[in-house]
Amino acid sequence: MTEGVQPDLFNGALETGVRSVVILETAYPRCFDLTQLTWLDHLVVHTADLEGPESLHPNVPQRNGELLVRRSLVEQGLTLMQRLHLIEVKFTPQGIVYVAGEQAAPFVRLIRSQYGRTLKERAKWLLAYFADRGSDHLHEVITQKIGRWAIEFQSDTKPASGA
Repeated sequence: MTEGVQPDLFNGALETGVRSVVILETAYPRCFDLTQLTWLDHLVVHTADLEGPESLHPNVPQRNGELLVRRSLVEQGLTLMQRLHLIEVKFTPQGIVYVAGEQAAPFVRLIRSQYGRTLKERAKWLLAYFADRGSDHLHEVITQKIGRWAIEFQSDTKPASGA
């Protein structure tokens, strides 16, 4: 690392956007809102928090603050991936949701680095973990693991069920 250059602690819009594409492609045809994708982005790199496979990113103290920073980065990443036609935005009665676009599957297949392969494995594991537990379980996990204050800071309402 070059002296004086600080790494992006929570990654940038490109990294979070790619993770969102992987999550949405893995979940297809399911869709998620911004809050759910922010939570899933956090959990896909911290799967050990759910007693799952080894986390992709190291455990650092006070990670609960990550969600506050991560939400904006995920939103920026989603906008970038939408411009690249990798995700689609849908307007529903419950709000705005995101779904994998037509180009997402070929893009995800091209991800072949060790990190990328591990990310795809973690996304499959994470979505399978929540598949049997219902949509409310994601909210419960975040409340227990991260804390109610982080959730309330992000949004004053719980995400719509069934997304």
